Amino acid sequence: MKKGMRIAINTGGGDAPGLNAVIEAVVLSANKRGWDVYGIKNGYMGLLNTDKIISLMPETVRRITNIGGTILGTTNRGNPFQMPITNVAGETEIRDVSDRVVENFRRLHFDCLIAVGGDGSLSIAYDFYKKGVPVVGVPKTIDNDLCGTVITFGFDTAVSIATEALDRLHSTAKSHERVMVVEVMGRNAGWIALNSGVSGAADVILIPEIPFDISRVCEHIMERELRGQRYSIVVVAEGAVSRGGMAIHKGKGEVGRQDILLGGIAERLASEISARTGKDTRSIVLGHLQRGGSPTTFDRLLALRFGAAAVRTIEEGRFGTMVSLDPPEMRSIPLDEVVGKTKKVSVDCDTIKTAREIGISFGD
Repeated sequence: MKKGMRIAINTGGGDAPGLNAVIEAVVLSANKRGWDVYGIKNGYMGLLNTDKIISLMPETVRRITNIGGTILGTTNRGNPFQMPITNVAGETEIRDVSDRVVENFRRLHFDCLIAVGGDGSLSIAYDFYKKGVPVVGVPKTIDNDLCGTVITFGFDTAVSIATEALDRLHSTAKSHERVMVVEVMGRNAGWIALNSGVSGAADVILIPEIPFDISRVCEHIMERELRGQRYSIVVVAEGAVSRGGMAIHKGKGEVGRQDILLGGIAERLASEISARTGKDTRSIVLGHLQRGGSPTTFDRLLALRFGAAAVRTIEEGRFGTMVSLDPPEMRSIPLDEVVGKTKKVSVDCDTIKTAREIGISFGD
């Protein structure tokens, strides 16, 4: 790889603790090679409005590893292949403006784009790779549902926050002899619910991979009551489903997006549990608390490793790939082996076996 390379980096999709650590590692690693790094603000939007592109120098990024969020900003609304555009009549149309992004990328003489994001952002990156843009992806999601890597940064922090919340809820639930239903993120995968639920001593864990029967949930709660355990903690993933049912959602996402807005299952469950058991039942939605704040030590180190690995991947000329953790090493895999796939919890994994052994119900 030649000296004087110009590397662009963006952060797309939902924010996750550790994004700034990736940026710091990329800039410092590239600087050692004599390369320049430019930050594309707000996902891919900065390549549509190029006034949102900033130069990233070592002094700009040094010591930001511990800071949550992303200094580049992010968005999950800016897909250039399906961009909502308001026409002169005030109507919203979906247009493909990806050619403009490619044109600006080349006009600015960038040699590579490091795209940091989850499945949606990496799918967009792969589409740009097919249009001739040299791309290296970095996996990011608190949901841990990306294929091709053992774990994504942001997940450990989200689980730690959820576990701490469960620790706090035990005391108040016990004091009032209540059932607490705690809704966590994760979309259509149960990684956060499972890991925080087991670690936080939940009594019931409901995940998308195991459809639940509300009768079985209530039976478990009442069995605890008979044993003198007059309170229960129920952890539910936002995408959990009942047998024969569908995930609870608030409606469609923004114009130009195919996904739905999950949420509301905790409130629905709390109402049903209260009606069936007569127990005082409350619901809590942790929501974006799981995304905010400083990353854990694990996520800081993982994100730094991902960022440095991305620069090494560029140096080796392996574009159209995503860096991944394959313990104990980092490697890169083709993006087409990753995008459009979801890593689900295996229903017979050791963590689920452990949970069942210690008396946790999955409502099945």
